[in-house]
Amino acid sequence: MPEISTPRRLLAEGLGTAFLLATVVGSGIMAERLAGGNAAIALLGNTIPTGAILVVLIVVFGPVSGAHFNPAVSLAFALRGDLTWSLFARYALVQFTGALLGVWAAHFMFDLPLWQVSTTMRAGPGQWFSEFVATFGLLVTILGCLRRAEASLPFAVGLYITAAYWFTASTSFANPAVTGARALSDTFAGIAPEGLTAFIAAQLAGAVAALLLATWLFKSPQERVARYAVGTE
Repeated sequence: MPEISTPRRLLAEGLGTAFLLATVVGSGIMAERLAGGNAAIALLGNTIPTGAILVVLIVVFGPVSGAHFNPAVSLAFALRGDLTWSLFARYALVQFTGALLGVWAAHFMFDLPLWQVSTTMRAGPGQWFSEFVATFGLLVTILGCLRRAEASLPFAVGLYITAAYWFTASTSFANPAVTGARALSDTFAGIAPEGLTAFIAAQLAGAVAALLLATWLFKSPQERVARYAVGTE
């Protein structure tokens, strides 16, 4: 099979991340407007579209770029040797760029100012540990599916994030690009910039911890990730 070119991979990562953030922020705005002040209903209205779009995006873009849409996921694959460090840097760049464009698209669709800074404070040990757990679980889900149930990966990721919205105190950002972009949206999904450093540090730590566990737990001499990990350039 011919090698997929780097520009196609980068476009898939950027476009997929943009759609992800447009969904996260846009559904948050819509949910808050329609929930009548009921925070639980608003969160549910934010959760379901996010889980659903992840399934769609992974099915569509997985065969092209690996459908990471997440620097923490790309970092794990780079540490595994499934992604070159050069390509990792470019993946991270387009993921952050796509995330910002997705936020702006959501703002434009709902007639809000494009440039915003969130005032929603999300901080404290419980929130930080939640981000560690959320990202750890996400990476274990991805790596476990790649080892035993690759065809189920899109659905497993979508379902995991749907669940993690509700069992983590932070509502499971689990993604540095998502976290950074949500700091620029003063809407239901936002996070004040003061919380970024701790959230992202916890996410990266969770990703590395999951990789260490998965390397041992799912180890097999025959293991060869094909569809959702991108090989060398």
